[in-house]
Amino acid sequence: MDRVVFLFDVDNTLLDNDRVSADLKRFLAREVGEDRQRQYWEIFEELRAELGYADYLGALQRYRVNHPREPHLLEVSSYLVNYPFANRLFPGSIDALEHVRAFGPTVILSDGDVVFQPMKIHRSGLFEAVEGRVLIYIHKENELADVEARYPAEHYVLVDDKVRILAAIKERWGERLTTVFPRQGHYANGPEVERYPAPDLTIDRIADLTSYDMPALLDAARRKGTR
Repeated sequence: MDRVVFLFDVDNTLLDNDRVSADLKRFLAREVGEDRQRQYWEIFEELRAELGYADYLGALQRYRVNHPREPHLLEVSSYLVNYPFANRLFPGSIDALEHVRAFGPTVILSDGDVVFQPMKIHRSGLFEAVEGRVLIYIHKENELADVEARYPAEHYVLVDDKVRILAAIKERWGERLTTVFPRQGHYANGPEVERYPAPDLTIDRIADLTSYDMPALLDAARRKGTR
């Protein structure tokens, strides 16, 4: 059993997924036009509501059902598969992983599909950065027993851009968990930030994690627990 294990989300935590989506939106508008670009995102949101996670390739498949003779689908598919994800890592993401690795193992803990999300993690360089320690679930907050079985630890530090996820896992693990909220991406100032209990530690960007040592991270959880 490790003394501490660091769990990192991917989208809008280590990787700027908002920029990935914006790039895809521009590409779709250029390839299939504004109307059909909007149709794709409507399908994307419908599918996310059904599955509970973002499925870019699944949305493209469903879009194809509505437009089976769309000549630009191959270009869109190629664009997604060959997207340069390494260019969309937030500044300091790899530095943050390397910094905390001195205190304990780093693990990717993500939601997503079984094709695009692993590819994103590989192509961005994150798989190598965490030495292959990658967990991808449909709803990670429901899979904590599996996380503990695979990476047992006395204490966990969870870094995630969604306060909903941080609060849900904190409720289960309590004082064994330090929650870190990098205020990045479209959830940074969303309504859920005020709806859920405040994380143990809020930082402006993932690179700021390099200024914290292990005692400081543990103290953040302890101070929060005594309020």
